[in-house]
Amino acid sequence: MAAAQVSKAKTSAANTASWRDVTPSAVVLITGPEEYLGIRAMDRIRSQVRAAAPEVENSKLNAGSYESGSLAMAVTPSLFDEAKLIEIEGLESMTDAFLADALKYVAHPENDVVLVLRHGGGVRGKKLLDAIKSSGWPVVDCQPLKKDAEKTAFVVSEFKAGGRRIEAEAVQALVNAVGASLSELAAACNQLIADATTTVDAATVERYYGGRVEATAFKVADAAMAGNGPQALSSLRHALATGVDPVPLVAALAAKLRTLAKVAGAQGSSAQIAKQLGMQPWLVEQAQRDVRRWTPEGLIRSIQVTAEADAQVKGLSRDPVYAVEHAVTVIATSARGR
Repeated sequence: MAAAQVSKAKTSAANTASWRDVTPSAVVLITGPEEYLGIRAMDRIRSQVRAAAPEVENSKLNAGSYESGSLAMAVTPSLFDEAKLIEIEGLESMTDAFLADALKYVAHPENDVVLVLRHGGGVRGKKLLDAIKSSGWPVVDCQPLKKDAEKTAFVVSEFKAGGRRIEAEAVQALVNAVGASLSELAAACNQLIADATTTVDAATVERYYGGRVEATAFKVADAAMAGNGPQALSSLRHALATGVDPVPLVAALAAKLRTLAKVAGAQGSSAQIAKQLGMQPWLVEQAQRDVRRWTPEGLIRSIQVTAEADAQVKGLSRDPVYAVEHAVTVIATSARGR
């Protein structure tokens, strides 16, 4: 791999890169606690390096068990002058020896070497991280996707990259079903992309993942929020009978009510509210339609009973099932349904 194929341009500030489009460089820092995104970033760099130099020599080190001089040995040119890819993980627990060697190396990296450093978060090694950032080497920040909008954007991007289309309702259904784990969400996207021959709709997601705990919980919440008490209670009892814990059921109710309360108190167009709240515009529009069925008093009462149920299912009640049923009933009767 020619030196020109490895970007070594330095700037006065860190060259922030997305895990989706990061490219090989003499030094690349992958930081942040989201392991799955870190793996994806590393896979992307590795595949690009191997495409450019199939005979690349790949070495792996752990900064937590590092011994002085190991990095220098790894970057030393081989007999046949092959390109080198060196992956170092565990920077969050790096030894003092690694810190010293790495600081020296990143100031003057070798030609035809791609050094990828993985830091899982924390303050250990801040001096090294600052040195990499100030030198302008690419930095990939892998933070957890906590907001619903971030997860839906992830799904949309996965389908776009896979050359498949997915309906907005199907995106939300998929996030509800497997959104607790990013790696599971990505695997679900890959499965649907591989199997789909047309646009993926909510019915397809239901067929694949309708039995998941999160999806079941949101079915109960959707029926209750729509004012359909019989369906909500029927879905609830089915969920409990099949082993669903009361805790995620209450969490789904709380999530729906929080969204409704936020949108009810916001001013502006759906696009403006979506930007303000960090939500997808179609979710805001859906909540704006739903909130018309509610009085302020009914919404407050539902939020209160859900907060009480949350405490009860987490240990304050001997009968958590009754606590959930009571919350579902109050919510369904509070909604000004059909």
